[in-house]
Order: sequence, then structure tokens, then C-alpha cells
Amino acid sequence: MKKIYAINGSPRRSGNTATVLEHALKGAAEAGATTALIHLADLRFSGCVSCFACKVKGGPSYGRCAVRDDLRAVFDQLADADGLILGTPVYLGGESSLMRAFMERFFFPVIRYDAERTSLVNKKYPISFVYTMNVPREQMGAFGYEERFGMSRFFVKMLYGSEAKTLYVCDTKQFQDYSKYDAPRFDPAHKEDVHRQQFPKDCQDAYAMGKAMA
Repeated sequence: MKKIYAINGSPRRSGNTATVLEHALKGAAEAGATTALIHLADLRFSGCVSCFACKVKGGPSYGRCAVRDDLRAVFDQLADADGLILGTPVYLGGESSLMRAFMERFFFPVIRYDAERTSLVNKKYPISFVYTMNVPREQMGAFGYEERFGMSRFFVKMLYGSEAKTLYVCDTKQFQDYSKYDAPRFDPAHKEDVHRQQFPKDCQDAYAMGKAMA
């Protein structure tokens, strides 16, 4: 039985990102996989500390992160994965700090510093990305999001040997009651309309993503 994991890079356990990931894992589960959703906000960890222990030839941590914090158990889990979905909200034009720290620790140890960019991954499996954002889809191109997030897809291709699937969930609803917040740029009725009509379609796309992965 395949094991499919999802990593929630949002500080919220039940927000837009988590909801989309839950639908992806539901699709995987209904295709016969065992699934688990890991919330990075529940863990105590840092980004890469630049110790380079993962690069010491013959060292005890060669090819794996040496930092001993809550990510150590997560990486042990993922060593047995058959598929992984990384989900993050977009903050200031990039991944959340939680997801960025996770990716530094996840990708860097298995990059070998050779001309061929050899992968030190022991078990290769498909990896997909989910990005949730306040930005409408028509503005993504103007902000260069697809190109910006292309580097993450590059690392998946280089290290895991497969093309990463990507789901962009745009124009998300941030607040239950917009009148309580200083956000006059947004039309609450429009946000509610998108949340009611488009967000369920995004969740269905996530379901299909998880089902295909499994």
C-alpha cells in the first residue's frame, strides 16, 4: 500500500492551504493509499544552519540533515513515502517561512556538489506543490509567480527525477468578516463569490492530484 504525505506550510491548521491538502489526501486515500497530513506549525525547527555536516565525506550525516529538532522525525517518515504534496500560502511573493525552512532542510542535504548535480536521494517518488494566494489568477503572470516557483520544480526534477505537478489556488478568502479588518482593497462580495464557486473546484483539482499520485 502506498504512503502519501502532505506538508502544510501554513500557520493555520484549518485554513485554505490545509483544506486543499485534505482534499488531496482524500483522493489518495480513496485510491488505496495510507495518508498523513503534517502541520509544520506544530513543530519546533529552524531552516538550514549551514553546518555542512550533510556534505562531510564519510560523515555520520552525509546526505541527510544533521540538525536534531522536530524535523528529524518528519524526515524519517518521508524516507518511506511513495508521494509527497507540499502546500504553502504565498506571503510577500514567496513560500511561507515555515515551508521555506522545510525545503532548505529537505532538499539541500541530498544535493551533491558535483558537476553532474548527482542526487543522493535513496528513494525517489513524485512530489507536487499547492500554492494558495490572495492574488487573482490574472495577476500571477504580472508578479512572475510561475517563474519564481519554478526553482522548486527544478530541484524536484534534479533530485527526484520527475516533473512536479503544481496547483495554484488564487483569489482566496482571508477573513470571515472583512468589515473587521483594514482591507479596503478587497470586495468582500467578490471574495465570497470566489470562495463559494471557485474554491470547491480547486479542492476537486487537489483531490484529482492526490488520486493520481496514489
